[in-house]
Amino acid sequence: MATQIPMPTGLRPPRRLAQLGELSLPLDLLRFGLQWPRLVTAPRGDGRPVYLIPGYGGSELSMRPLEAFLARINYDVADWSLGRNKGSVDRDVARFTAVAEQRFAENGGQAFTLIGWSLGGIIARETARLSPHLVREVITMGTPIIGGPKYTTPGQRYARSANIQLDRFEREVHDRNSIGFDQPLTVLYSNRDGIVGPDIARDIYNPQARNIRVDGGHMGLGFNPRVWRIIADTLAGNS
Repeated sequence: MATQIPMPTGLRPPRRLAQLGELSLPLDLLRFGLQWPRLVTAPRGDGRPVYLIPGYGGSELSMRPLEAFLARINYDVADWSLGRNKGSVDRDVARFTAVAEQRFAENGGQAFTLIGWSLGGIIARETARLSPHLVREVITMGTPIIGGPKYTTPGQRYARSANIQLDRFEREVHDRNSIGFDQPLTVLYSNRDGIVGPDIARDIYNPQARNIRVDGGHMGLGFNPRVWRIIADTLAGNS
């Protein structure tokens, strides 16, 4: 369980250069192509159930490549079944929990691994905190853990669309994070992330968190072979 710590200060959104770096996604995808051989030796899974949760503005389609990879190495993978992530975290946690509860009952009470990209990671974390019986493990990719949307590139736009005050929401996010959860937690972040910078994408609250730095922009995290291999090794217990 997390320990109460002072609310972090001195944070800011990603630098302009990092934001512009997100435009290099096509080049990243070409570079990622050189890393595909590392996936050939990815360990086989044990068939456990896994849920994939997309980031803000993304739908299940954004998770299809990772879903196909995990299914190929023998995991029972499902998307969150709620369409595009529109950023309503509390509502979506409740909706996703209902979906997960039904699958939980149908699969004999086997808890899930939750893998969330960006804001999807917040939904995964909150589900683990509020419904621990449903969640075996959490893996996040480029998730704005500290401060919520305040220090992300689209933070102001998100605040307007969700009708929230960023300063007040930052305090609420900190208080929630300070409650923590007990499940294993792997946190993937990148110093080149132009949407959710590394200062806010690392977990400083949960002592069991494994913070792992990867290379690449935010938009490419879900397609990054290095990220996929870390996920495969984590699921197999080969950290």
